[in-house]
Amino acid sequence: MKDARALTNPLARKEGLIIQELPDEVLVYDLETDRAHCLNQTAAFVWQRCDGRTTAVEIARLLGKRAGAKIDERIVWLALDQLGENELLTRRPIAPAALTGLDRRQMMRTLGLAAIVAVPVVTSIIAPTPAQAVSCASTGQSCATLACCGGCICDGSNICQGTC
Repeated sequence: MKDARALTNPLARKEGLIIQELPDEVLVYDLETDRAHCLNQTAAFVWQRCDGRTTAVEIARLLGKRAGAKIDERIVWLALDQLGENELLTRRPIAPAALTGLDRRQMMRTLGLAAIVAVPVVTSIIAPTPAQAVSCASTGQSCATLACCGGCICDGSNICQGTC
C-alpha cells in the first residue's frame, strides 16, 4: 500500500521536455506548449528534488544545507507554485493554509535579506513556431526569395511595395 504522504509530495514533469543544465540555471523547453523556461538556481534545485517522495519541508532543509543557512519553507512553496503554474509539475501539492498567499515581493519583505538570495524565479517565454520564425520581405525586397506575411503588396516585378 502506498504512503498517503507520497500522493501530496511534488513530482516534477519530465516527459515532453528538453532540459539543459547550466552552471547557474536550468533551461527547460516544453515541446507540447512551445514554451521555454529558465529556472534560477533555487527554482532548479527545488524542481530537481520533486521526485514524489521528498516533501516541501525536506526540500527546504536540503536547500538550507546547500546554502549554509536556514531556508524558510515558504521559499520552497513559492517555487512549487511557479513550477506548477508553468506546467513543470506532474503532481502539484497544495500548500498548508498558513503558507499560502505570499508573492515574491511580500516574501522578500517578510523574510528579509535571506529571501533575496534564495527567492526562486521561473522566467518563461513562448517560442515562435517554425512558420512564425520565417523572415518576411520588407519594402524593396524580392517577393520571390522571401516569404510575404500578408501585408506585402508585390507588383509585377516581384518587388515588395508595402510593409510586412
